[in-house]
Amino acid sequence: MKPSVLILCTGNSCRSHLAEAVLRAAAGDLVEVHSAGSRPAGYVHPLAIRVLAEIGLDASGHRSKHLDEFRDRPIHTVITVCGRADEVCPVFPGQVQRYHWGFDDPAEARGSEQEVLAGFRRVRDEIRRVFAAYAAGIRDGRVASP
Repeated sequence: MKPSVLILCTGNSCRSHLAEAVLRAAAGDLVEVHSAGSRPAGYVHPLAIRVLAEIGLDASGHRSKHLDEFRDRPIHTVITVCGRADEVCPVFPGQVQRYHWGFDDPAEARGSEQEVLAGFRRVRDEIRRVFAAYAAGIRDGRVASP
């Protein structure tokens, strides 16, 4: 059984899905990756799906989930990607590690369609850098194995 990484955000509509898709692709079969929210929005933001597709990642099958779906599962590592989720993050059975890497909420971007899309791309790229480095650390043994 692969160790599980759970990525949490408040709404589970943007940042956590961006991170889930990026980490799943970067870590390959080293970990099982999930995302959830403390107050799920009930949908995955279409622009999150779009900007992931731009880098070859398919999130069209993702759904918004509540963190309670994972309370009875063995979760090795919890990573929060927004401050509100970090504040309410519970401890999960078997949890060994917890990280908080906060990112701006791209759903709060304002302006023209192109400006909003640029906000999603910027956050996607920031998440990609951080989670790709985390996956590389797992592969190279520099991060405690999840």
